[in-house]
Amino acid sequence: MFVSFFPKPKLFFISAVLWSAVLVTVWYLGGARLGGLFGLPQAAPDAPPIIGISVFWSAPFIWFYLYFIAGTLIFYAFWRWYSPHPWMEWSILVTSIILFLLYFNVQVSVAVNTWYGPFFDYVQGLMGGTTNSTNAEFYAGASSFAWLALVGMNVSVVNAFVVQHWIFRWRTAMNSYFMENWGKLRHIEGASQRIQEDTMRFSQIMEDLGSSFVTSIMTLIAFVPVLIGLEQHISELPVIGAVPHPLLVAALGWCLFGTLSVMLAGVKLPGLQFRNQRVEAAYRKELVYGEDHADRAQPVTTTELFDNVRRNYFRLYAHYIYFNIVRYTYLQADNIFAFIILGPSLVAHKITFGPLNQISNAFGRVTSSLQFLLNSWSTIVELQSVHKRLRAFEATLRGEPLPDIDQRYLDRRTTLGQEVADPK
Repeated sequence: MFVSFFPKPKLFFISAVLWSAVLVTVWYLGGARLGGLFGLPQAAPDAPPIIGISVFWSAPFIWFYLYFIAGTLIFYAFWRWYSPHPWMEWSILVTSIILFLLYFNVQVSVAVNTWYGPFFDYVQGLMGGTTNSTNAEFYAGASSFAWLALVGMNVSVVNAFVVQHWIFRWRTAMNSYFMENWGKLRHIEGASQRIQEDTMRFSQIMEDLGSSFVTSIMTLIAFVPVLIGLEQHISELPVIGAVPHPLLVAALGWCLFGTLSVMLAGVKLPGLQFRNQRVEAAYRKELVYGEDHADRAQPVTTTELFDNVRRNYFRLYAHYIYFNIVRYTYLQADNIFAFIILGPSLVAHKITFGPLNQISNAFGRVTSSLQFLLNSWSTIVELQSVHKRLRAFEATLRGEPLPDIDQRYLDRRTTLGQEVADPK
């Protein structure tokens, strides 16, 4: 699944994580200020934030673009020298483009959050009659959001298009790799399905899951400083009282509680989903044989196989009951958790309409990122199931023993004398 698309996958991913950590660390420890050496200085600490779309061509952002490009090219050059791979332009360069577009959209969300403060304080002044304004001023303020939304929408469209092509290239690489070794793989149960359907499902799941995961990480990197900066309006938490960084502590504690609850409730689901695919494959295989052999797919056999399918699905549905109870109860409570945290500050008149919207938005962004496992658990379960099936191919090619299900299937076919003759 990975060696077909990435050079030396284990070392590649370790180096990618370490290099990313180095780049992020250097950036926050002083790399952001190095732009001043090239005429692209950071904004002064006491300078007001830039409101609107112009923030994206300000000097700090231009320096970040150059920094990102340099980091990407260094990483690509190393792997081009160390371990050339036919797909490395897609697995490194296009991946970097996707990461940049995801991060850019996160920064659009940060810019929108910055716009919330002054604009909604302005709206509060209009509603309370303490601010005088004109229609032109009001629509000028609203147009700042419109430009941000327009740019964010178009970047999302471009990114979705690039990701779709990137994922299909990965599927193409897997397909080519498996077909080159078809002679070793054709005897495995459901070989055709694994190459055609499972690689397709794996690619589609990775498209959704991978983008969501990377976006969650980047959202945390971008919004945690924003959340900390907004803590000037919050002095204490309900019940707990005054603690350092109250908003961040509340977000971490709440998300940790929800994630652990859902993980414990869904711990059995991956195995159950895999068993479902196993019985589905056995049923489908018998029907395929029945298309060409009159003695196969007889009513007794197909009834027994479909009963196995029904029994496994009903077992899975039963386990999903308590999983969904935990999951949806938590998600409903999550809708009002931010207001519970802000309650004491609202009652004490310590917060206005603008900061309220900024804090609610930033808190929601951080908690939704931390809830990645909770929101994606069902998809992760499906990915684990597909991954187990494709791992059988890799085990065969490496000369390792087949997983139990595949070996039992081959043993059963041999015992019953149901080996289909080679068409050659």
